[in-house]
Amino acid sequence: MSDPKVDLRGFLDGVRTIAVVGLSPKQQRDSHRVAAYLQNSDYRILPVYPCGGCEILGEKAYDSLADLVAAGERPDLVDVFRRPDAVPEIVDTVIAGGIPRLWLQLGVANAQAEARAVEAGVAVVSDRCLMVEHRRLLGG
Repeated sequence: MSDPKVDLRGFLDGVRTIAVVGLSPKQQRDSHRVAAYLQNSDYRILPVYPCGGCEILGEKAYDSLADLVAAGERPDLVDVFRRPDAVPEIVDTVIAGGIPRLWLQLGVANAQAEARAVEAGVAVVSDRCLMVEHRRLLGG
């Protein structure tokens, strides 16, 4: 889990583009609601969802984070709505892609993968909701 003393306002400073891994096309899902909120808060959302290039929230979805990076996209932050056992592979891609920040949503934590990300210089927040923290800190 992330350090409760982390400066979340500083963590979010400079973030303009957010890749959302596990962004469901279903509007009732938390991932969709959070991404729509972020998009309405002037962030560019890059959906990562295996749907063969469908559009979610008006943006082309990538089948994997690796596909997104291979396409030349470099988000400022990766927001993860996946099971904890999917986090190590995501961390590998974040590190390889030079992505500076990783946010693991509520219920998503993987201490070993998080430690590896931090060792590689990636700022990590885990087991928190990005929408809740954004509203609390930046009003949304």
